[in-house]
Amino acid sequence: MGFLGWKVQGVVSCLGGSAMPKILRARPPRDDGEDRNIRKLAGARHAPADWIQRARIVALSWDGLGVPAIAEQLGCHPKKVRRWLHRFNAAGVGGLGDRPGAGRKRRITEAQRSAIIALARSAPPGQLARDADGELSADDERGPAQWTLDTLSQTARDAGIAVGRSQVRRILLAEKVRWRRTRSWAISTDPEFAPKALVTRGVVAFARKSWWRARRRTWLGSGRLGCAGCGTVGAGCP
Repeated sequence: MGFLGWKVQGVVSCLGGSAMPKILRARPPRDDGEDRNIRKLAGARHAPADWIQRARIVALSWDGLGVPAIAEQLGCHPKKVRRWLHRFNAAGVGGLGDRPGAGRKRRITEAQRSAIIALARSAPPGQLARDADGELSADDERGPAQWTLDTLSQTARDAGIAVGRSQVRRILLAEKVRWRRTRSWAISTDPEFAPKALVTRGVVAFARKSWWRARRRTWLGSGRLGCAGCGTVGAGCP
């Protein structure tokens, strides 16, 4: 061994380790049943996709592939391959599943979700309505007159439900609940509404016709409008 070899060996000995990094592989199957279950799951078509990929990681490791080659073949990150190999080596086939409590926690309960839906279907507290005397009044004059995503989310938060505008929108769209109500302003409870509307349209039509007559006389006097009969310009029609 030359001087360089002795130097490298000395450095490795000082570091207290081997020059070759440890290669991570799946442990050998305990029996034929485990080997059969893993390979069957790896080739399944109707199992969950995440379970299939994790079983394929183990099967490819048994076939002799290293972590980088497995990651390249499955199109995932090498850290993911290492994580599931460690999980399999520690817990076997059961370690390939998701642990209890994995995934994003729901921010609101079903009761709170139902309360938001019921709120959107109710009448806004500031909406005007006619009472028994025919007068317009609202249950809460300071409340919203109509529901919007902002007013719904704010009312829900006032009731103790920690929810945002975007989440209220997702809940209502999922339940197909409309929070915007189209209202026609051409409808009136006044019994004289129709006669008044006819009189109003007649007045507007008369005023418009009078305006056009006065405008035409002005144009004829200035010579900017030709005669409708002979096409001459100005008032001097032969």
